[in-house]
Amino acid sequence: VQLQACGGGLVQPGGSLRLSCAASGSIFSINAMGWYRRAPGKERELVARISSGGSSTYYADSVKGRFTISRDNAKSTLYLQMNSLKPEDTAVYYCNTLRGWIVLGAWGQGTLVTVSS
Repeated sequence: VQLQACGGGLVQPGGSLRLSCAASGSIFSINAMGWYRRAPGKERELVARISSGGSSTYYADSVKGRFTISRDNAKSTLYLQMNSLKPEDTAVYYCNTLRGWIVLGAWGQGTLVTVSS
């Protein structure tokens, strides 16, 4: 499965962005998916995870209540709705497939989100 994240950009604090991750290949719907981010000078971290069917989600404490992960298996697309963005959300965001909590795929280029006034 090849993954392409997009939708990043420059946004002011308090603003919103919606990231998308398009997957090629026929196995999208059988895997859990995750959004990760890597802030400057920090390790990559899991931001949100969604089960294969979409019924179960997980969020890092830092984004809980502000971000929403969703997926459209018919379109092989993963989403991350980000609201009430903060400067500390500035990072390159990546998507990946998961088996359980284990990353399966190679990391793509990601999409840069910059939160700044």
